[in-house]
Amino acid sequence: MPDARISPRERLVLMAVVELYIATGEPVASQAVAHFFANREGLSSATIRNVMASLGEAGLLEQPHTSAGRAPTAAAFRYYVEQITQPSRQAAGAQTASTIRPGPSQLSDARRGQIEQSYTGVASSHEYLERTSHVLALISSGLGVALASSTVGQVLEHIHFSRLSTGRVLAVLVTQAGAVQDRALTLDREMTHLELETAARYLNENFRGWPIERIRAEVERRVEAEREAYQQLLASVEELCRKGALAGGEPEQAIFVDGMANLINTELDREHLRQMLIALEAKQRLVELLNAYVDGRQQEVRVVVGLDEASPAMQDLVLIGAPARLGSANLGTVAVIAPTRIQYQEMIQAVSYIARLSERILESPAASAPAQPGGVVTP
Repeated sequence: MPDARISPRERLVLMAVVELYIATGEPVASQAVAHFFANREGLSSATIRNVMASLGEAGLLEQPHTSAGRAPTAAAFRYYVEQITQPSRQAAGAQTASTIRPGPSQLSDARRGQIEQSYTGVASSHEYLERTSHVLALISSGLGVALASSTVGQVLEHIHFSRLSTGRVLAVLVTQAGAVQDRALTLDREMTHLELETAARYLNENFRGWPIERIRAEVERRVEAEREAYQQLLASVEELCRKGALAGGEPEQAIFVDGMANLINTELDREHLRQMLIALEAKQRLVELLNAYVDGRQQEVRVVVGLDEASPAMQDLVLIGAPARLGSANLGTVAVIAPTRIQYQEMIQAVSYIARLSERILESPAASAPAQPGGVVTP
């Protein structure tokens, strides 16, 4: 809801109702809001009751039972998220998706320590994503989900370049899983047969057995570190990589999901819960959901309240997701899918922190060594 359609007093009461509802899970009465303010705002129970009635007419509060208090609607949760994050607002069909640039972590030292301890021993992108689904399920009231990018888990066996025409090159990529992928590249400059042969030899000799998502980042690093000694060679290799020689194909994306049991303890009625679990168990739908709402090219946290476009049974769920990266490589997406009654500020910061933690974990010496043949788990 635009700020122009809600008064400062209504905003104050609405924020209080949402926070009380998140804390208790119970419809909120006007007396509870008055107690929340403890007379600091000079609002009586009668005034608060009138404001809550106005918010109900605006579609921001609902009354589950005749004698009960009020509960926030999906629109109220969207407004709440907008207020606590001050995001750039983007339309997403009938929904509102908030995009938040990760700021300094507001997580407690204890929470950060718990998260980092959970990643002990992780040395590959596959392990990082698998562990992330468990960690996010553990610290949230919902599902922890981690979706690998299309190239995560693919390991280079051999690459070959051949000239097609002026400015166009065919890259043939063979992975250790036996997949053969070819891609026509359009280059910014002409390359000779010798340059293409030398670039392929460099990649094959230096990066055979490396996860594909890490090679381009390492080539970029070497371009900066060794530019003087190998300027011409590395410039050719970097150009070919930048144009997509190592982009890989589009195999089935690996997705890790943990915490389904968390949702069984929600306040949803049995039939609604059953339909929601059926929707969430369809992993391809989760893949489509994450791909639709989280842009792997951006370093942002995305919050989507109400997932009914994916399935009507998911209308009471919220998605908080962010891309995980390693240099310029997109490792995948990490996310929490949970009931709308969630600790938004903590979960937004936790998802952001874990997404950025991938750089530190996978740049460690243990993760920097190239994978050995036969020792890589592929999706």
